[in-house]
Amino acid sequence: MYWLMKSEPDEVSIDDVLTMPDRSVEWFGVRNYQARNFMRDQMQVGDGVLFYHSGCAEPGVAGLAEVSRTALPDETQFDAASPYHDPKATRDNPRWFCVRVRALQKTPLLPLSIMRKVPLLQEMRLLARGNRLSITPVTVDEWSCIKTLLQAS
Repeated sequence: MYWLMKSEPDEVSIDDVLTMPDRSVEWFGVRNYQARNFMRDQMQVGDGVLFYHSGCAEPGVAGLAEVSRTALPDETQFDAASPYHDPKATRDNPRWFCVRVRALQKTPLLPLSIMRKVPLLQEMRLLARGNRLSITPVTVDEWSCIKTLLQAS
């Protein structure tokens, strides 16, 4: 399977992950049940990831990555000092999960504005009106199209 995973570059960018010793990061802080369910129930080691920068001047795909560990409880939910703390979460009954993602390569930025103009991407969940999910599935055709666009840039 393939996924698009959004990260604000001020918090964790593709460059940050590429400089980490194992080039991987816990995808912590997701607090949407549907996105959590994607990580917890569907993501598998080896799944492809479009590393997407959001919440910045020019959002877009900034790199390629892969899921390198299946979901475990997100430790930030238990940390009272964390902005991602959830007082209703317990170790016996965690509410939030995260996968580990390994960066494979930084790519030229593929801006959202360009993706919106590509006919093959018009059904992509990222482009759906009102979509705010930080994690969305990507079809095989969308993955292939985006990889082609990245190679052409």
